[in-house]
Amino acid sequence: MVTAERPAPGEAYWVFGYGSLMWRPGFPFSEAHDAVLEGYTRSFCIYSFHHRGTADSPGLVLGLDVGGECLGRIFRVDAADADAVTAYLDERELVNYPYISRFLPVEARMEGTTKTVAAYTFIADTGHPDYAGRMPLRDAATLIMQASGIAGLNRDYLMNTVQHLESAGFVDQHLHDLLREIEARTGVLDMGSGI
Repeated sequence: MVTAERPAPGEAYWVFGYGSLMWRPGFPFSEAHDAVLEGYTRSFCIYSFHHRGTADSPGLVLGLDVGGECLGRIFRVDAADADAVTAYLDERELVNYPYISRFLPVEARMEGTTKTVAAYTFIADTGHPDYAGRMPLRDAATLIMQASGIAGLNRDYLMNTVQHLESAGFVDQHLHDLLREIEARTGVLDMGSGI
């Protein structure tokens, strides 16, 4: 696994978002740019037993799984906010979730040029029992269709993710295919956006 140099505590740094951090970062930032992370894919690869599922009927939530590439957003965190933002992100992403924090090199699209920066992000912990892996589309769709947790229906999480990605100009074919599979089975989801 290629990692990037971690900045010293209290230094400015970048954060890479690939899911809800893209549209709901929840922390102060001074810049935001589209970016590509090589070697990882946005995937419904984490079991959810609380927010989007239960112990009896687990759901799936997003993680960064090994392989491919992921188009997302990076956010610059200024030095004055660095320690507080790190604490916020670690609590948001690492408590009760099977993620590992890493600084990874991402290719950022800045003002017509591409620049490689080290960005703080959270990858799936493939050794954790809540890691679901990259399961076949039909199996993932079955779990997502049946699951619901304290945050609501798992399929709503998928649908909202696709809608937010589209509104930001991102297309993730695997997530579109997953949504189509669920729509074909239920006949109740209609994105109305050419999906």
